Amino acid sequence: MKRFGQFCPLAQASQLLCERWTLLVVREFIAGSTRFSELQKGVPLMSPTLLSTRLKQLCETGVITKSGTGSKSVYQLTQAGKELTPIVQLVGAWGHRWVQTSLVVEDLDASLLMWDMRRSVSTEVFPNNRIVVQFEFPDASEGATDWWLVSEDGEVELCLTDPGGEVDIVIRSALAAMTAVWTCQTTFKEAVRKGEITVFGDPKLAKKLQDWLQSSALSRLGSLGDMPDLLWKTA
Repeated sequence: MKRFGQFCPLAQASQLLCERWTLLVVREFIAGSTRFSELQKGVPLMSPTLLSTRLKQLCETGVITKSGTGSKSVYQLTQAGKELTPIVQLVGAWGHRWVQTSLVVEDLDASLLMWDMRRSVSTEVFPNNRIVVQFEFPDASEGATDWWLVSEDGEVELCLTDPGGEVDIVIRSALAAMTAVWTCQTTFKEAVRKGEITVFGDPKLAKKLQDWLQSSALSRLGSLGDMPDLLWKTA
């Protein structure tokens, strides 16, 4: 960890949190990830070696704890880690409002998009019986063009291979179009109206897609007005 050589609390915190990838790893913990494999899905371009290094640093500085060994290791935020939640929210919301101007190809990632969607969809919108929603991204990289979200009994499973059974809804979209919906740059209904997203299947379920998919939590916060007051009240 590179040091700034300053006693200022902001400098001391920045030494840890401003290391490359660190805040994104913390974001994944806040989103509910507890295992190495889950963290990798949230930061797919981060090397396993670097992820291991960052986890060791976060453990040593008391941001997370680790229990178990090997593939059975489980990580949890400490009180210090939990207190980072409003900070991460505020940085993400600020980025949505002031930094993000356009979606470039280098920033598009089907696996990250689908992983974030899987853990953020509103499970109460669809009935408890098995509902399968297939996503088709013709312009995604090889091996990442087809995805399935399986909703059943309040749980959602993400599949990269056909889970079998009947598909209730098929959503066909360019990767940039669906990412724009997820980051609150447009709505699902507006993208469908413009022909940027095409929906096939059960019309009754299709009407619920906007409420089911919702959007990225950080992007929703960034779309709100009085961010600082709202976020710090969650601490």
